[in-house]
Order: sequence, then structure tokens, then C-alpha cells
Amino acid sequence: MKTIERILTQKGHQVWSIDPDASVLEALTLMAEKRIGALLVMDATGPVGIISERDYARSVALKGKTSRATPVRQIMTSPVVRVGPHQSVQEALALVTDRRVRHLPVMDGDQLLGLVSIGDLVKAIIAEQQLLIEQLEGYINA
Repeated sequence: MKTIERILTQKGHQVWSIDPDASVLEALTLMAEKRIGALLVMDATGPVGIISERDYARSVALKGKTSRATPVRQIMTSPVVRVGPHQSVQEALALVTDRRVRHLPVMDGDQLLGLVSIGDLVKAIIAEQQLLIEQLEGYINA
């Protein structure tokens, strides 16, 4: 069974973040520069939220607010749903499904190790199932 730690080993540990008092425009600019759909919102204590393009669409664009005047803390998803490095991919996928989130910071105690998305989890499950199918076909054809 694949763990979150193995996903991070393959994907990398890079996490892009922003301060909760930054403007939504700053967050959108950083997401566009890095070609990502979400940022971890961090203060001195650690992760306090996540801001995504979806948060922007629902909480700024549709409500007539301006991205220049709206701070990230007003629209971020909080509290942060976290996952540990030794949890299974299946456990993490159940968590994103139950909590209706798309991104999970990976924490080992207070240490941030990385960030996984629902896409990372689905990709890992598909790869695991493909390997199992190939092994079963090899067994049947042997």
C-alpha cells in the first residue's frame, strides 16, 4: 500500500505559500507565475489555511469584491485538513472526499513536508491498480 511519503518522494517537497494578510491579487499572481491552483496560507505558527482559484471564484469574483483590496484570510479555506507522511493514499483520498477539500498539507508533527492534491492521490491509486493488473495478467499467462 502506497503512503503519502512515497508520493512526496516522487513529486517533491516544494510548497508555495502566502501570508494571510497578503491581498488576493498577490495570491493569484503567485499562482499564475508558478502555474498552480492553490497556495498554502502560512503565518508564524504554521499552516492556517489554503487559498485556491475556486476560493477566489466563489468568494471574490461572484460577490463583487476586489482582489486588490481583499486579504487572503477573508477567503481562505480554514481550518487546514492535514495528512501525515505514513498515512496511506487510500486514507488521504477518503479524507479529501469526506472533508470536500482538494489539497492536503503533509505534516510530521509541526514540520511541513509537502502538499498533495487530489490529483496526486488519484494518480497514485491508478498506478497501483495498473501494477496489480499487470501482475495478475502475468500470473494468469504464466
